[in-house]
Amino acid sequence: MRLPWQRYLESMKFHTFALMERTTLFADILLPLPIKGTFTYRVPFQLNDIVKPGQRATVQFGKKKIYSGLIKKIHSTVPEYTPKYILHLLDDEPVVNEIQFKFWEWISNYYLSTEGEVMNAALPSALKLASESKVLLSPSFELDKNLLDQHEFRLTEALLSKKTLAVGEISKLLGFANVLPLLKKMIDKKYLLMEEELKDGYKPKKEKYVSLHADFFEEENMQGLMEELSKRAHKQLELLMGFLRFSSYPEDEAFEMKQTELLTKTNTSPSILKTLVEKQVFVLEEKNISRFKSFSGEKSTSSIILSEHQEEAIKKIKGDFEKHNVVLLHGLTSSGKTEIYIKLIEEVLNEGKQVLFLLPEIALTTHIIHRLQKYFGNKIGVYHSRYNNNERAEVWRNIAKIDDGSDQSPFKIILGPRSAMFLPFSNLGLIIVDEEHDQSYKQFDPAPRYNARDASIYLAHLHGAKVLLGTATPSIESYFNAESGKYGFAQLSERYGGVQMPEVMVVDMKSEFVRKTIKSNFSSVLLSKINKALLENHQVILFQNRRGFSLRLECKQCNWVPQCKNCDVTLTYHKHSELLKCHYCGFSTTVPSECKDCGSHDLRMVGFGTEKVEEDLRLILPDAKIERMDLDSTRKKNAFQKLMSDFEDGKTDILTGTQMLTKGLDFNNVHVVGVLSTDNMLSFPDFRAHERTYQMLVQVSGRAGRKDKRGLVIFQSWKPDHPIIKNAVFNDYIGMYKSQLTERKNFRYPPYFRLINIKIKHKDFKVLNKAATVFGNILRSKFGDLVYGPEFPMVSRIKLYFIKQVLLKLPRNKSQADMKRVLLESLDEFRKLTSYKSVIVQFDVDPQ
Repeated sequence: MRLPWQRYLESMKFHTFALMERTTLFADILLPLPIKGTFTYRVPFQLNDIVKPGQRATVQFGKKKIYSGLIKKIHSTVPEYTPKYILHLLDDEPVVNEIQFKFWEWISNYYLSTEGEVMNAALPSALKLASESKVLLSPSFELDKNLLDQHEFRLTEALLSKKTLAVGEISKLLGFANVLPLLKKMIDKKYLLMEEELKDGYKPKKEKYVSLHADFFEEENMQGLMEELSKRAHKQLELLMGFLRFSSYPEDEAFEMKQTELLTKTNTSPSILKTLVEKQVFVLEEKNISRFKSFSGEKSTSSIILSEHQEEAIKKIKGDFEKHNVVLLHGLTSSGKTEIYIKLIEEVLNEGKQVLFLLPEIALTTHIIHRLQKYFGNKIGVYHSRYNNNERAEVWRNIAKIDDGSDQSPFKIILGPRSAMFLPFSNLGLIIVDEEHDQSYKQFDPAPRYNARDASIYLAHLHGAKVLLGTATPSIESYFNAESGKYGFAQLSERYGGVQMPEVMVVDMKSEFVRKTIKSNFSSVLLSKINKALLENHQVILFQNRRGFSLRLECKQCNWVPQCKNCDVTLTYHKHSELLKCHYCGFSTTVPSECKDCGSHDLRMVGFGTEKVEEDLRLILPDAKIERMDLDSTRKKNAFQKLMSDFEDGKTDILTGTQMLTKGLDFNNVHVVGVLSTDNMLSFPDFRAHERTYQMLVQVSGRAGRKDKRGLVIFQSWKPDHPIIKNAVFNDYIGMYKSQLTERKNFRYPPYFRLINIKIKHKDFKVLNKAATVFGNILRSKFGDLVYGPEFPMVSRIKLYFIKQVLLKLPRNKSQADMKRVLLESLDEFRKLTSYKSVIVQFDVDPQ
């Protein structure tokens, strides 16, 4: 059977001769594939006048596959090969603009990925199309039960009623995953055919609206209608009267109501409305509407009053923006950075420009949007992965100003995590990167492995915009750039409203252990302060940077520990689901009743996570209202918002959780903050471990003591004299910064050197070892002593792939572009070795 695109190409032959005199155009199309460059296709003559860069087009790639690609360039240069035709244009207007293409190209070059991979990361799923294999019955097929086995009969019976089925639908129908052997057998027997079908994921949301027919705007006609209905159609009259009562008729002749709203308010059945529509009393019209609710709260009419320190900071920022494109704002927790952001946003909006407000966590968008909506109302849009495909596509189309018939005005401010950076902005004036130090801005997998903080600076450059990096704990690289004059610098060294910094206590857990005063994982000091805070009607936050119940299950006799079958990691016990889970690949299994090595039943829980903290607190403080905030408890779309609302409204006394708690959350009644395992990250084998520990401790400390009473922070530590803990106690950023800078200079780490981490992966351990040695030698021949490795990382197997890594340390005073070019040439040289064609090589530029 001919595929749709084959039938299309055949029909083109009939038009080609008549159109020979017209200009022949070609389009360079970017496909969402990890392949370098674009692919040139011929533009059908009838599309010449409407084809534009940035539109999506469907094209055949290979023998059968059909993709939706993006037209990057239109030209008349004939390629060296015979190009295929574009099959179809999916858009009337571009969905991607020229600035985005330049931005994607930069990300591709800088982070050593392909533009197709960037396109895949950038576009929302609803705008990405790939063909789906559909199965249908062959025209020559005749049903004969005697010739078909059980599965063949069920499938053919289903196809007789439904005509076509996707491969996934067939799997569900037959009850097993791998249906391809069955389909191949049936195709060979001439029972079935397969074809490719493209499906557009985006569907506008529609709502039915009821309006009065124009004939009844005349009072005489309306009077006659009412008299007629009053005689024999009382229910219809009630519906009409209800419509008029809830409308502004006759002053507003264009008045309309949602069908659902009208039926609810008048308590009427749809059949009565249908009758009035058939009588042409009402007009029923389906309209596209926005999926996002309009802001219905009260907007603040008064301008923000800045403190003296805030005024000085904003004056410094504006002054530095005249000389620098990037300014670092170093402000203490609760020093009023958000008010400064609002003032700057107001000025940019008055210039008619757009604002991108980046946040490290999806969860934070919920918290901060309510604060910003008071000032900017419906000018704010939110974009993140918790939205469904259609919601994300709608925000994209809104920013791209593609009219879908809804009355949603274009967003001027976009809030979101790192993915919001890819939206089709046309006139950015300001990018705010809040909590700029946070490692959540880094994309780890899949490629491109970009850092949104750094990439947003180049995006701002393309728009001629400014970037403000805000944080209480700057990354060492950003502070170094500010100190060296590359960035501007402003500071807020006092909390807003004269609120004092919290008192910080360090509890020596060794001393508590000797005195046997530790209860579960809580010191006597922490429990005492929690009880006191609850008696005074204050709230408590407890931080433990591990989710799950127990870090591992261990045999007391032989120390056996359950491992993931796919990864080289220990499984974490989750009590809520009664499962052991891998936090790398998602593998889970039931809790064993005995040791797999020695058969002992003496298994114990070692370490503790947020689930364990929550359970123990419920036993120790049975009257307290306790909630947990971590990845497991906030998976549902509005779970985080509910947790925040309950805590803010005082429905929760104690909130325990992971690093989500440390990031910019603002609560007025939190008096005690406890960090249960202060030393967790200090011994982590990472050159950023001390910097991150300091940032984490200072950020979580900032949640305490927000208004009339000084807060209290308690660090439980087995190493109370550690320099980083002392830095955190005294909020001594400069002390931490200087000590780390010395170490990094000595050992060739950022900000003095740039890093590229190269992961080499294969399922066969021996093949990996040989390949890593060969590739390491190729790199060493080009880069000399700048190459470290290959060696096994801390987790040396993930998802069945064994891993080795090579670290490149590149001097900042040499051309990064040249060194990356040499690196790609080295990869090409390695790729020519046929024995290692199946080896995966991944680049991570500026690893976190």
